[in-house]
Amino acid sequence: MSQQPQVQVGERDYYLGKAILLASVAALGGFLFGFDTAVINGAVNAMRDDFGMGATLTGFVVSSALLGCMVGAYVAGRLAERLGRIRVMMLASALFTISAIGSGFAFGPADMILWRVVGGIGVGMASVIAPAYIAEIAPASIRGRLGSLQQLAIVTGIFIALLSDYFLAGVAGGSAEALWGSTAWRWMFWAEIIPAVAYGVLATTIPESPRYLVTLGKVDEAREVLGRVMMRGITERITEIQRTVRREAKASLNDLMKSSGGLLPIVWIGIGLSVFQQFVGINVIFYYSSTLWQAVGFTEEDALTQTVITSVTNIVVTIVAIALIDKIGRRVLLMIGSAGMFVTLGTMAWIFANAPVVDGSPSLGDTNGIIALIAANGFVVFFGMSWGPAVWVLLGEMFNNRIRATALGVAAAAQWLANFAISTSFPRMAELGLGFAYGFYTLFALLSFFFVMKFVPETNGRELEDMD
Repeated sequence: MSQQPQVQVGERDYYLGKAILLASVAALGGFLFGFDTAVINGAVNAMRDDFGMGATLTGFVVSSALLGCMVGAYVAGRLAERLGRIRVMMLASALFTISAIGSGFAFGPADMILWRVVGGIGVGMASVIAPAYIAEIAPASIRGRLGSLQQLAIVTGIFIALLSDYFLAGVAGGSAEALWGSTAWRWMFWAEIIPAVAYGVLATTIPESPRYLVTLGKVDEAREVLGRVMMRGITERITEIQRTVRREAKASLNDLMKSSGGLLPIVWIGIGLSVFQQFVGINVIFYYSSTLWQAVGFTEEDALTQTVITSVTNIVVTIVAIALIDKIGRRVLLMIGSAGMFVTLGTMAWIFANAPVVDGSPSLGDTNGIIALIAANGFVVFFGMSWGPAVWVLLGEMFNNRIRATALGVAAAAQWLANFAISTSFPRMAELGLGFAYGFYTLFALLSFFFVMKFVPETNGRELEDMD
């Protein structure tokens, strides 16, 4: 391999463009993660009517993918240790593709659930493998920014899914209307085939993780990979990886346990971060927002427009998070987000709790409707600039090398379980009252602030090999 010119910009000791390129390809799994979980948003009402489903079954169909996500997240770490990071990315790509095709051809709730679970396994794998890979190839000084690309990819995937839903529904005249020999809601699922295939193809263009290569004894290849992103310090980094690999056998679930029994505190912190990220209700916005806004008086077109606007907001604030996360640290960013979510969710809870009920649905009126929209987007702002990206960054870097893949898989599985609980319960909670539902999310936003303040460690600027 020819030597690259040792050009420095200020104190920079890495090749920023090449580091971003590798991280971006890995983060495409996040794009599919976001697309797959959000694409059902525009299809929910039409699919429910076509299949004759009630509220409970509709909620289960929407959230059934999350059962697959738990499985995918749990097995991804072990598969990554056996097969390598790149092959797991390619496997996830295949599962996304199969799910997209099957979901579009679904005959009823049963097989739709099956295809959603298949896609969910791919999502779960992508949710673990992308942050792990990025953390392992990134220089410590920019690891937070590169790790945040995962969340940027997720929210971009959500945006593209919602935009394609909006476009297809607009062309057909509604998500239940005929389009190109089928119905619009089925084309919403088929649209995922393109990025799913692209992910698998592009995964073959990036190198394997240097840590995985060292475990195979391929030190020269690992050195070459690090040379793509680091200007100097490569030998020292390889030495540290070798030291931890020699010292640490492959982890099992037993390695996540204390000698006295019970999970290690750091694993509980990872699980806690995952649960709080979901229990503030963010995915209610992305799974049910079009249905929610229609329920309070917006037309289908206006509801889809609001959903697209919300997803654009999420992209913008994620870019803000990328700019801040390595400057102010993970803990401060999380606490700012928790405070903001508490205020905005509390506002929504108060408005919905006090809205008059007309024909079984809350009627917000012009003023409260605008306030609710502002609060909903404000919630997305505070989540998107904090808990969205920072949790994935922390999960990718807070565990030591011995347990990282296994612990990340457990924490991600807990996240999907929490997501499943929130998504499945929302239709029933909404029947009890939207004020009750958003009050529940407000409570967890408040609790998340104190959880971070008391338990979450700061990992900013520390090498992975130095994590306790």
